Amino acid sequence: MLDLLNAWLISPFDYGFMRRAVVGGLALSLAAPPLGVFLVLRGMSLIGDAMAHAILPGVALGFLLAGFSLPIMSIGGVLFGLMVALLAGAVSKMGGQREDAAMASFFIISLAAGVMLISLGGSSVDLTHVLFGSILAINSTALLLIAGISTLIVVTLAIVFRALVVECLDPLFLRGQSRRSGWVHSVFLGLLVLNLTAGFQTLGTLMAVGLMMLPATSARFWSKRLEGLIGIAIVLAMVSSTGGLLLSFHLDIPSGPSIILLAGFGYLFSALFGRYHSLAAKLRRKTTPLAAEPGS
Repeated sequence: MLDLLNAWLISPFDYGFMRRAVVGGLALSLAAPPLGVFLVLRGMSLIGDAMAHAILPGVALGFLLAGFSLPIMSIGGVLFGLMVALLAGAVSKMGGQREDAAMASFFIISLAAGVMLISLGGSSVDLTHVLFGSILAINSTALLLIAGISTLIVVTLAIVFRALVVECLDPLFLRGQSRRSGWVHSVFLGLLVLNLTAGFQTLGTLMAVGLMMLPATSARFWSKRLEGLIGIAIVLAMVSSTGGLLLSFHLDIPSGPSIILLAGFGYLFSALFGRYHSLAAKLRRKTTPLAAEPGS
């Protein structure tokens, strides 16, 4: 039994590429789920997906200028993601359009522009690598970049945590307390762009948002408290990233989709058997009054 556990759970990490991949996945698992929880609480779940595609043109420009230079591609992704966020906010304020609608429009334009740029300057293999990532191929430079960005996100979240909570629960109160309340939203979008830029190197621009949103939405079925939501989401993300890597290693399947599908399985399990708002919870509410009648 111990030999079987060692072969399945420990031996794969004798390889350097697996150690780098699991450290990168755990770093993202610490930073991404809290952002996802705040996106869900703010009713901005689809904004994360839109921003994930918004960074693609910047990544593509970095690729055209310097090839697969992850620092250059990351800088391009951050700059373009921030630009799209600012443009969407400006269009929303000037035209009266909802910010999510403006963001969706820019994300479609960005996705098309990014795919076009990569197709013109590279091959289908390059396009696949950028869109879907390759966590098993990250090197020491990429790992340091991911760890650095994740650390920056966690530290910044700790600093602005109270302001973010107040904005989620009572944004009018925050605006009444300070004329500069808009900085909270701007900082949050900046952290979102940074996280997605780190995630594209491992999961690609199409799936980077998965490790952010699926654990966060799954946690809603298990807790009603903010600290519980964040803690459960982080644990689910860590289990998904590590478990997905092990499945990829043993079954010889793509690593990125394995991680996201395992997180998706966690979401489905939570929706069926979670403590709150799940199918099982609804069945318990229906049967409890009937069971209580004989004793009443």
